[in-house]
Amino acid sequence: MQVPYELSIGLRYTRAGRRTGRRNGFISFISALSVAGIALGVAALITVLSVMNGFQKEVRDRMLGVLSHIEVMAGRSPMLDWQAALELARRNPRVLEGAPYVAGQAMLTRDTSVRGVLVRGVDPSLEPRVAEFAGRIPQGSLTALKPGEFGVAIGRELSSQWLLGLGDRITLIAPQGTSTPAGLLPRLRQFTVVAIFESGHYEYDGNLLLMHLEDAARLFRVQGVSGIRLITSDMMAAPAIARELAFSLPADLFIRDWSAENRNWFAAVQIEKRMMFIILTLIIAVAAFNLVSMLVMTVTDKQADIAILRTLGATPGAIMRIFMIQGASVGLLGTFAGLALGVFLALNVGPVIAFVEQLFALQVLPKGVYFIDHLPSDLRSADVLGIGATSCLLALLSTLYPSLRAARVRPAEALRYE
Repeated sequence: MQVPYELSIGLRYTRAGRRTGRRNGFISFISALSVAGIALGVAALITVLSVMNGFQKEVRDRMLGVLSHIEVMAGRSPMLDWQAALELARRNPRVLEGAPYVAGQAMLTRDTSVRGVLVRGVDPSLEPRVAEFAGRIPQGSLTALKPGEFGVAIGRELSSQWLLGLGDRITLIAPQGTSTPAGLLPRLRQFTVVAIFESGHYEYDGNLLLMHLEDAARLFRVQGVSGIRLITSDMMAAPAIARELAFSLPADLFIRDWSAENRNWFAAVQIEKRMMFIILTLIIAVAAFNLVSMLVMTVTDKQADIAILRTLGATPGAIMRIFMIQGASVGLLGTFAGLALGVFLALNVGPVIAFVEQLFALQVLPKGVYFIDHLPSDLRSADVLGIGATSCLLALLSTLYPSLRAARVRPAEALRYE
């Protein structure tokens, strides 16, 4: 099969500068810069988007280890018959498990230290069904949370910050006060640390306290429970399942899925991903401008060759295809090199960051600032294909103007001084 001469000449122009004069050598240097620029832009875009995807997935999974897919909450008054509501919810085939809870906020005090905490009353026998972290408790056990004994489970970060261990006592101050002749006094209750959990999420490990359902009800003076937490067969379908439950459960119950509970955070991540895609795509665009410069210089340098081809019968369209092939080959080379480098970095971002941290003696993600203490990565084929297509499109568009300019070269004028 005969190779079209446009393809043969276009590919030869791509590498011809390495063997000829100084001017062609400079053109080849610009071509190499274009390849490097496109490759770096593509690699950076793939790596950054993969890290952002990994960060979103990691935080989401750790959130759902503590939270639930769907929460069915009482309205103004507590939920008295939570078993009936759970049975109605279980009639949906995609609802797997459920557990009641009592939620509230309190002040935690010990010696001279004070901080606000989230308190969740749970049923120790049912909580492991709806909370993954309940099965990963390094010290103690949720079964030690017994009604009337006022035991409490705290996170590892809170334990480390306040030097708390099993058997230590802490004091919780409930916001609901006690009326006395002297006025409204805060209600205090001492609790004993019976378990230390580790969810992997800094915010919850440092601010969430678990206690028995009945003890929480006594602390906050509520009858019944605050709601029930549900686990579904597909967490990504939780919003749709929540809408289905809204029609089957009583109208006075409020239903919220995990995406609505953290809507602002996930919306912010999506906006950041879009902005990073746009910003890093500009890197590829800058490399594409280098490609335009290289092709314009090549067209200027090859005017005599273009004129000879025209006199031999080459059409303007054929001349245009020659330089489009030259520019596209440079763009494709840079794109594929960037894809390979980006995929490698995205799959090995952990070791790369560890090497950088060790080399410069720094910590990229301090646990006290970010939700997680390492840099995750989630490489998605859709991102790789989209970035590759965008890079190829920009490279192809960059060849249009120089190719049109080459097609408009007049043979007589080009050969006048040759």
